[in-house]
Amino acid sequence: MIKIGQAHCTPGPGGLFGNTVSSVLETILFVFGLVALGYLAGLTGYLKIQVGDALNQFAVGVAMPLLLFRTMVGADFHGSAPWALWSSYFIAAALTWAVAHLVMTMVFRRDPQMGVIGGFSASYSNLVLLGIPFMLGVYGAPGFEILSLLVAIHLPVMTMVSIVLFDFFGQRKSGGMGVGEIGRAFASRVVPNPLMIGIFAGVLWRMTGMELPAIIERLVDALAGIAGPLALFAMGLGLRKFSISGNFLPAAVLSLLKLFLMPALVVGMALLLGLPPMTAKVAVAAAAMPAGVNSYLLAVQLGTGQGLASSQMTIATVCAVVTTAFWLTIAHAVFG
Repeated sequence: MIKIGQAHCTPGPGGLFGNTVSSVLETILFVFGLVALGYLAGLTGYLKIQVGDALNQFAVGVAMPLLLFRTMVGADFHGSAPWALWSSYFIAAALTWAVAHLVMTMVFRRDPQMGVIGGFSASYSNLVLLGIPFMLGVYGAPGFEILSLLVAIHLPVMTMVSIVLFDFFGQRKSGGMGVGEIGRAFASRVVPNPLMIGIFAGVLWRMTGMELPAIIERLVDALAGIAGPLALFAMGLGLRKFSISGNFLPAAVLSLLKLFLMPALVVGMALLLGLPPMTAKVAVAAAAMPAGVNSYLLAVQLGTGQGLASSQMTIATVCAVVTTAFWLTIAHAVFG
């Protein structure tokens, strides 16, 4: 039986709790329960918000990179159909982004650069802090290995698109950024990212064909094993920093697009491209994840839409407790 944060054990049929509806609901309650515990710890004052920042920094900077490193070293990706997986997911993300941009600019009359923030928020999934432990709980190690194929390019692709679009729509204001500035902005967000370092280090080690030394493997396993629960608790505690103020309606609409349109598009693309059942279910579950804190951090970096991004992230995360169960049920019914 696989545990949250332990990707090398052999799961039983259907992952941690099996494929029954009650088991899936139990997994969802467990995952979001850890988020809720973190939030309550901050709400009651039991833990300071700064503790959440420290836990989040450790989870993203140490535990999660080691979990991804271990996965890249020892995972079996045969049959994962990466190109079809990437096409299904990112075509759905692009269409959702386009709809969100149009809604922000034509319905809510926000400027095009704000539309970029809206598009990013409606199509960016929290694949790390929420997605990794969630996928481990529902689909076990095989599901996590497939998710890793998305994690490996998710941040670079979404970051580059957002920077390029933001510059494109900003050219009429200030002449925009040059190619060099775009490259530096992209590199500053992606190259030093610990998750990318963990992935690339795992790929490089895998290419050597060597086994990890026993003591190194024990150290990696010890830290990687706490990645999931720690990340979820830290995420909940971190939500105390964000509020919903003045952006409820546009944030709610963006949340609807994220939690319903994007997963629906992935279901359609997975059927169209003939994804294997497990790969399709992981893709749908990944698309159903709410936006993570990166949408807010991007807004901060670009200097616009911070309130919108934080409001959307909070609303979507709360609603995802229900919507993820819905999409897991749909995926199981469609793909078996």
